[in-house]
Amino acid sequence: MVKFLCATCLFCFQVFWAGEGFSQSLTPKYSNEFLSIGVGARALGMGGAQVGAVRDVTAAYWNPAALTGIRHQYEFSLMHAEYFAGIAQYDYLGFSTPIGNQNQVAVSLIRFGVDDIPDTRFLYDANGALNYNNIQFFNAADYALLLSFARDISDKIKLGANAKVVHRNVGKFAQAWGFGLDLGGLYIQKRMTIGLMVRDITTTYNAWTHNAELVREVYAQTNNEVPLNTVEITLPKAIASIAYDWKLGEKFNLLTALDLETTFDGARNTVISSSAFSIDPKFGLELGFKQLVFVRGGVSNFQYIKDFQGNESLNFLPAAGIGVILSERFQIDYALSDLGDVSESPYSHIFSVKVSLEKFSSDFRKFKSWER
Repeated sequence: MVKFLCATCLFCFQVFWAGEGFSQSLTPKYSNEFLSIGVGARALGMGGAQVGAVRDVTAAYWNPAALTGIRHQYEFSLMHAEYFAGIAQYDYLGFSTPIGNQNQVAVSLIRFGVDDIPDTRFLYDANGALNYNNIQFFNAADYALLLSFARDISDKIKLGANAKVVHRNVGKFAQAWGFGLDLGGLYIQKRMTIGLMVRDITTTYNAWTHNAELVREVYAQTNNEVPLNTVEITLPKAIASIAYDWKLGEKFNLLTALDLETTFDGARNTVISSSAFSIDPKFGLELGFKQLVFVRGGVSNFQYIKDFQGNESLNFLPAAGIGVILSERFQIDYALSDLGDVSESPYSHIFSVKVSLEKFSSDFRKFKSWER
């Protein structure tokens, strides 16, 4: 596992350093940012600290290597959330099943969109009269399809990968298609788990096409530049994680997780920031009672904020949540996530449901490291 982590990190740094100047001049800093929100109310209730802590079908997003920790033949997960006072809709659907006793596959679909946006280009008719009947509506949405594979290498080492297809559209005006790869790994030592997730390891390219004729006249009247077909590049991102499951007596356990998210697209407003890379920590807790009821909390997105007097303070986004296992098959999770006061309703309510069917027998998996 040490060799795997070192080789992966070495490869990433070679890519990042070689393309540093290129990346900062030709790539947007927050490309495909909808894929940074996260999936699953359990994860978001823990502040997104999941790379080493995840154990279910949502691992396809957080760290595909952890898919091997699933204990059922079929596992489904569905999540819905509304952001910015209900303006944006965020949905996730995932499914996972094993192939043999060492391999696990998963399919995930993510959508983030703003629907029913008014198109007011023809609000005034040819006579200059205001005509609300001419208003049309369109959607602006981002989609991602993740195809995941995970394999048990040994009792301690798990590896996984994602192939993802990204589609983004802005009504009839523009659309983009992209493709990327993620790699993940886990090292398990009794109740401790060390994880590494590298997103967009080969960089992800979104090819944008614009229907310029639809907006050419409006852009000319407003002195805006008519958009051209472009390629948007998403640079790699590495997330290192450590999680530990503490046993508190016979009925309680406490899962603690720390993720360090490292970006290589120039300086960001994070705790550790430089022209080469930035590091954003995430910390999460999950207190479980008899593995049936869970209370969660987390903090993430640490930023230095200046007030009107020029005083600087360190802010962060808190999150909290609960989870209940209703039966062997059904689990419901809820999270309350802070958006940092960017809307009149600063908190977002997130719900997710997990369905697990046909639990494995105790001897199904070739390696037993997940049984603690």
